Amino acid sequence: MRKFQITINGTTYEVDVEEIGGAPAAAPVAAPKAAAPVAAPAAAPAAAPAAAPKAAAPAGAEAINAPMPGNILDVKVANGASVKKGDVLVILEAMKMENEILAPRDGVVASVNVTKGATVNSGDVLVSLQ
Repeated sequence: MRKFQITINGTTYEVDVEEIGGAPAAAPVAAPKAAAPVAAPAAAPAAAPAAAPKAAAPAGAEAINAPMPGNILDVKVANGASVKKGDVLVILEAMKMENEILAPRDGVVASVNVTKGATVNSGDVLVSLQ
């Protein structure tokens, strides 16, 4: 039986290892190491362009936000359209799945802030209901 100390994520454990049979294996011998060539440091990447400000819902309207980033496959409503709770407002594709964004309540579409083919981020306002 041989004892070893193993440290994992800063915690040290004492382990007993039993040899089951056969002759003990010879320890591998490390080959001499060649110095790695030093490359010039890479230039820092350019700063990302500032994101366009999110469209806000009109005063008194309820914003329907994108639950996840994705692409707009279809917009099922237009400004001024009456909708009932559960009606499909927008179809959002994310991770190769089509997600129907539904109206949370009855109302009238105050604004549609996306178009078919647009890319949206999580939290972007898709539609506003009054």
